[in-house]
Amino acid sequence: MIIFDGHCDVLWKLWEHEQDFYNDKVSMQVNYHNMKKADVKVQTFAIYIPEKVNGSQRFSTALTMVDLFYEKIVKDQSYMVPILKADDLLKLKDSGKRGGLLSLEGADALEGSLEYLRILYRLGVRCLGLTWNFRNEAADGCGEKNAAGLSRFGRELIREANRLGIVLDVSHLAEPGFWEVAKRSSQPFIASHSNCRAICNHPRNLEDDQIRMLISKGGVIGLTFVPAFVSKKEQVTITDLIKHIEHLLDLGAEDHMAFGSDFDGIDQMIHRLENQGEYVHLREILLQHYTSTQVEKWFWGNWNRVYLDIIGNY
Repeated sequence: MIIFDGHCDVLWKLWEHEQDFYNDKVSMQVNYHNMKKADVKVQTFAIYIPEKVNGSQRFSTALTMVDLFYEKIVKDQSYMVPILKADDLLKLKDSGKRGGLLSLEGADALEGSLEYLRILYRLGVRCLGLTWNFRNEAADGCGEKNAAGLSRFGRELIREANRLGIVLDVSHLAEPGFWEVAKRSSQPFIASHSNCRAICNHPRNLEDDQIRMLISKGGVIGLTFVPAFVSKKEQVTITDLIKHIEHLLDLGAEDHMAFGSDFDGIDQMIHRLENQGEYVHLREILLQHYTSTQVEKWFWGNWNRVYLDIIGNY
């Protein structure tokens, strides 16, 4: 049962510290060894620009991370290939290779430029998160007090992402911006790494009415393994994560949920989900509670569907 993980921060780790993605001894939670162990077939790699990066250096930092993706992760395409179009996903499933997909986590890196979005698209970016936690040229993040919605530039981004075939990601976006994306996007959108606020009251999680809207638009929510987004308990377990799955099922989200681990962006982990290789434990436990058809949707089918629908074969 192959896996499609909707979010990780490996590129940030590679940018901060020189490491070898193919060395199973490295400290990263996601590496080729762990992908192979759990049979993770596709990994979405976020381009996250830390706050310490000066505004005029944000786009060049994003380019550096794109270069790291091609030089350190998919350089030898006998192991890992870039996912650039729908055909790449279709061919990958029955091949012996694994795939990497680029996502921009926050429009900060665009520095207010649609031209920069188009450049990153041509370099392989197929998903766009409008914000990280704070305000940028496009919108307000969920960490802003009295948050507003999209700016004029943010609305232009929605139109251009729809035109190009870039998946829009509302994780980290403040709620007013969420509703504007829902109204303005002509394509389904996703929350790549967010959970249910009804189960765990955290500003990074989605309210039930947001989840219902995402479902109605044909999108996907990627349940994340950040303990603080799963439970307020001191030690969080897979059982706590299942509470979010059950809630999503109650909301009618069987065909609209998946996983976006946020590995390598977290210091605290769920017990027995400390690295990507331990997806095997999650698989075992889920199959004790749900049918193989359901689990296959959540591990592969739902992410696969929404990306096939949007990225096309341009």
